[in-house]
Parts: sequence; C-alpha cells; structure tokens
Amino acid sequence: MGSADQAGMGTSKKNSNSWKLDWDGYLYILPAFVIIAVFHIFPVLYAFVMSFFDWNVMSGKSVFVGLSNYKEIFEDPMFRKAFWNTIYYVVVTVPLGIAASLFVAILLNQKIKLRGFYRVLYFLPVVTSLNAVSVVWKWIYHPTYGLLNAFLKKIGLPPVDWLGDPRFAMPAIILMSVWKNMGYNVVIFLAALQNVPKELYESAEIDGAGAWAKFWNVTVPMISPTLFFVIITSVIASFQVFAQIWIMTPEGGPLGSTTVLVYYLYQQAFQRFRMGYGCALAFVIFIILAAFSFLQKKIGERKVHYEV
Repeated sequence: MGSADQAGMGTSKKNSNSWKLDWDGYLYILPAFVIIAVFHIFPVLYAFVMSFFDWNVMSGKSVFVGLSNYKEIFEDPMFRKAFWNTIYYVVVTVPLGIAASLFVAILLNQKIKLRGFYRVLYFLPVVTSLNAVSVVWKWIYHPTYGLLNAFLKKIGLPPVDWLGDPRFAMPAIILMSVWKNMGYNVVIFLAALQNVPKELYESAEIDGAGAWAKFWNVTVPMISPTLFFVIITSVIASFQVFAQIWIMTPEGGPLGSTTVLVYYLYQQAFQRFRMGYGCALAFVIFIILAAFSFLQKKIGERKVHYEV
C-alpha cells in the first residue's frame, strides 16, 4: 500500500509539474502573441468588418451597406484597369527578374577575380531605401536632364518622356524594379548553385553534354526548389508594388497607365477617404493573390525535385 501511495503521489506530482511547465511556455509566448494580435490579427478582422460599411474617415460616419462595396469593385472600370496593369507588371517583372538574377548568379558562381566585391555590388540596391532609389531613377528618366535621355542624344536618338508617356511609363517602372530587387534573388540562387554536386556536371561532360544541356538537365532540376520559392515570393512582391509607382508616377501615371491594385487601394482609402471601399479592395486583392499562389503551387510543384 505504501509503495502504491508513493507511486500515485509521484504520478500526481509529475502531472502537476507538466501542467506548470506548459503554462510557463504559454507565458513565454504571451508578449509576442499580444503584439501579433493587436497589430496584425485585430486590424485584419476590423478591416474585414469595415468592408461592409460605407465609412468616411473625414466625417467619422459609417453606414452598413452589406456587399455593396464588393459589388461596386467589380463594376468599377478603374479597378479593371488597375488589375490588368498589375498583371502586366507581374507577367513582365517576374520572368525578367528571375532570368536576370539567375544569369548573374551563374556568372558570380564562377572562379573570377573580385568575386566577393561583385556580389556585394549587386546586393547594394537591395539594402538601399526604395524611396531613395525611386527618386534617383526619377531623375535618370527626366525628359530634359536625365542620364538616359543624355545617352540617347549621344547616339543620335530623340529624347523620350519615360514617365510621362503611357507607352513607356510602366516599362520604365519595371526596369527600375528589376534592377532594385535583382540582388536578393542573386544571393538565393548563389546559395542553391553552390549546393549542386560537381559530380553531376562531370558525368554530364562525360556524356558529351554542352553548356546549355548541363544547365537545363542538371542545374535547373537541382535548383528547382529554390526556383519555385523565388517565383512564389516574386509574384507576391510584384502584386504589392506601390512605393515606386507613388514616387515616380504620381496619380497613377499618364492616363492611369501605372495605376496598380495597391496604388488604387491607396487612392480610394487615403486620398478619397473611402475607407470601407478600401478595406473591400484589400480583401479582393488578398483573394486574387491567394488564388495565384495556389495555382502556382499546384502547377509548379509538379516540376520541383526535392531529392538528389
């Protein structure tokens, strides 16, 4: 009986200590949970509720309108224009940025002099403020004093109003964005390339494979998980483009040629003070982005090789 009582007491004490340890863990994560709840979860839930209201922040009045904001979005021609502008930006920026980043990463993975210096040089734009970079590029594109038009003049070509012409405004933004973000992807691709076994390249050379065959049949399959990650993150980032649009082409560019979804949301919520409509736009953008990410995962993951 004594030993049984001791065993029971030991079990009870053990359960008590486990309960205490569990609560200690919750107490450790409580500060982080409070911060996330206050600054992330609550604003998202509040914004979702306000998307069903006609809420004008200037007057402070909010009227429940149900799904009217969402209905208006799909009847809004400017929303459709912003959507297709965003698709144009994503479809051009993502492939161009990934191709340029992978090309530079392959070059920087070779045994060349000052390789470390070049790697730092390509990464510098990433750590530079996007606002500062946008201001610099705005001067580069200046129709009268810009460096780009000065170069065109030197080779006998007429100047171009890069940010004032609807035909060139979005390509100008795309070029700047690719340059700004390329260094980040270069670093990721470099890490992936350095993990490709050299024996695979040697085997391919023995089989008579050339440079292109080695790249397509060895490099791409081996870095496919990294390539898949970069594609997903690049699409998400491209859908959220805002700062360079706002700084380089105020009011959404000539004839709305650079008005993208996030900038249109900003116009509605913070310039026209239609906060309820802006909240509805935010959730529509979220659904669009989630749908694109889901499709990429379903389609792209089939070609990803996770094992050597």
